[in-house]
Amino acid sequence: MLFPEIVAVIKNLNIENITAERKEILQSLIDFIQVKVTNQQEIRLNMICTHNSRRSHLTQVWAQTAAAYFDIKNVFCYSGGTEATAMFPMVAKTLIEQGFKIKAISEGNNPIYSIKYSSIEHPIIGFSKTYDDDFNPESGFAAIMTCSHADEGCPFIAGAAKRIPITFEDPKAYDNTPQQAEKYTERSLQIATEMFYVFSQIKK
Repeated sequence: MLFPEIVAVIKNLNIENITAERKEILQSLIDFIQVKVTNQQEIRLNMICTHNSRRSHLTQVWAQTAAAYFDIKNVFCYSGGTEATAMFPMVAKTLIEQGFKIKAISEGNNPIYSIKYSSIEHPIIGFSKTYDDDFNPESGFAAIMTCSHADEGCPFIAGAAKRIPITFEDPKAYDNTPQQAEKYTERSLQIATEMFYVFSQIKK
């Protein structure tokens, strides 16, 4: 169902690289999803970072892809920031190199992207927005805090059924350096590995 290039990336993910401490952090998300699956409820995950430009998009895309890979139904992944900026172009470039089919469906300061991981699934719509934007769910969702700045700056997320800090280092630190592409790829693969671990633990 997934594009073969993405499946090839998935086959090389090594869940064994996730530390026990990190697995403990991820357990809250596993528990949230498992309860929803057991009760046959929709699963809504809102990935939140400061600018909704890098880590929150990568987490949204890989979580939605992992849900499809493991055939976990009724999973809807979103992303948002404490402020809106734009999805950083290197994020799209990195995901394209990892097998996603991405096209800009609007231009301007905050382009809107169609991000496809499968020829038969609805594309993920990627653009920068605040976490409480009308595009995102108003209630019943898990707020996944993907950066420490947003985690500290937003101790309360209105409408969230659960607030789960799963923070990642910002690849932005390597922008305009020779390590930029390598570090974005590294961060994307870390996020992919962790999201695939999470969904691999769900019992249907």
